[in-house]
Amino acid sequence: MSKQISLTLPDELMRRAEVFAGHSGRQVAEVLTDAIEVSLDPFVQPAADVRPPAEWSDEQVLEAADSTMPPDEDRRLTELLDHQQAQTLSPADRGELPALMQAYQLGFLGKAQGVAKAVRRGLRLAPSP
Repeated sequence: MSKQISLTLPDELMRRAEVFAGHSGRQVAEVLTDAIEVSLDPFVQPAADVRPPAEWSDEQVLEAADSTMPPDEDRRLTELLDHQQAQTLSPADRGELPALMQAYQLGFLGKAQGVAKAVRRGLRLAPSP
C-alpha cells in the first residue's frame, strides 16, 4: 500500500535530487522515496543483535541513560552543523553530515529509552522539567 503526499522542498535539495536522478536514470520521486526510507530505517528496524529496551538488564539501562556521543564525533558534528548554517559545506561534508546526524539521533533515542526505563524501574528519579 502506498500513500501520496505533497512536499515543499528547498530549491537546492530539489536540484540535487534531480541531478542524482538524472545520473542514476531514475525518477526524482524514486530517489526521494529511497532517501526517506534509508533515513528512517534505523528508527523502525533495530539491528538483529539489539534487544528491545524491555529486555535490558538494569546495568544496560543505566549505561544507555548515561550514554553520550564520543567527543570526536560530537566536535565534528558541531563543526559540520556550523558550516551548514554558514552555507559553506563542501560536497564531502554533505555526505558526512547525514551519517553523523543519524548516529546522534540513534544515540539520543537510546539515551531517552534508557532514562525512561531507569525511571520506570526506580533506578533513577524522573528528570525535572
